[in-house]
Amino acid sequence: MDRSIAGIILAGGQSRRMGGGDKPLLSLGEGRLIDHVAARLKPQVGTLALNANGDPARFTSLDIPVISDTVPGYAGPLAGILTGLEWAATNPACRSLVSAAGDTPFFPGDLVERLIAAAKERPGAIAVASSGGRWHPTFALWPLGLSDALHHFLVDEDNRRVSAFMERHSFVQVEFPMIEAEGRRIDPFFNINTPDDLAQAERLLQSLRP
Repeated sequence: MDRSIAGIILAGGQSRRMGGGDKPLLSLGEGRLIDHVAARLKPQVGTLALNANGDPARFTSLDIPVISDTVPGYAGPLAGILTGLEWAATNPACRSLVSAAGDTPFFPGDLVERLIAAAKERPGAIAVASSGGRWHPTFALWPLGLSDALHHFLVDEDNRRVSAFMERHSFVQVEFPMIEAEGRRIDPFFNINTPDDLAQAERLLQSLRP
């Protein structure tokens, strides 16, 4: 754990491909999808919050702050990242923010450690996770100083693409290995978008249990 790193779980979307509703509250194993994500990220950061819109009371059991988008209109993951940067900046001990998608329950337990190491080699750069030749822009370490630039990009330019913002700034990719399970290689950043994805995650969860 690095106490100077804040974490934000991005769960502010509308879950259209899942048929709407609260995707983070879907059952997975003995808990909910959001429980698995929070359990993975919480030990890796000094402080953690959840970005979600609507009634925050539905996440009370997580025992972490729930913060809604600071810009209107369900502007996607970048709105959650901006919200996280603004929240982290209120804590004098924080110097960076790690973002993680709220529908990705198997991301690496050394995510933050390795992103920090890469960022130290490129001061001021965004460190972003990749696997299997693909990068995952919602899993990244963000310098708090990017808040104003991100606000301009999202609000004034009305651009919601996370990768496009990264490409405008200095960034470094950090490659993570695949998970070996069920006799095949599975992306640790596999995310749940559909009922079939949820069923696959349930099978994977069972196969990974000791």
